[in-house]
Amino acid sequence: MIEVKPVEQDLEALVSRVFLKAIELLGGFSKLVEYRTLTWLPSLVRAAYAVVLREEYFKTEQEIAQIVGLTGQTVRNILRADPTITMEKIRRLEELVEEEKKEMKVHTAGGLAKLAYKLIKEGHEESRLFVEYCERIAYALDIPWAYMTLRRLKGVDFPIKSAEEVKERLSGVYIKGRPAQDVISELEYPIKDPAELLHKIKENLKMHGIE
Repeated sequence: MIEVKPVEQDLEALVSRVFLKAIELLGGFSKLVEYRTLTWLPSLVRAAYAVVLREEYFKTEQEIAQIVGLTGQTVRNILRADPTITMEKIRRLEELVEEEKKEMKVHTAGGLAKLAYKLIKEGHEESRLFVEYCERIAYALDIPWAYMTLRRLKGVDFPIKSAEEVKERLSGVYIKGRPAQDVISELEYPIKDPAELLHKIKENLKMHGIE
């Protein structure tokens, strides 16, 4: 059980992106199932929180330790991990599994989280897992327009720099009675990820008095 105290509003969204990008670097959930290494997930979650809290919110090691529920030394080890060494380990995944089968070591999780964070901040391809995650949440919450929008945008690279990049894909889609093409034309760009897209669409609907 991982208990994380709530902090800044956008923290969880970015942590989710980093976590899912890290999973993608490992080959996806299917690869973790294949190697029976789902026990790595708690270590990756904690590492993702630690890296984002330091890089985005400038938290101290002790503050991070209190928020995430780790010792100060463990947080220090996560933040000092070398992504280059971690990449070498990933390339030899079978050896990594053999060495760290029960639980991913702190340095490995830290290096992976740092690398995932770096890739996302540099604007590399958004995690496919994150797009699917948003899509499934929309479906589970019974938000048809959000689900349909994300379904149509599957395969689109984020960030989206203009409405023209996605207009054609949204032909025939309606968002609360408004053509999706009209709605996205009114949004501000760039849009960095699917979560931000849904948020901006929701704000646009409110602006037009649509709840």
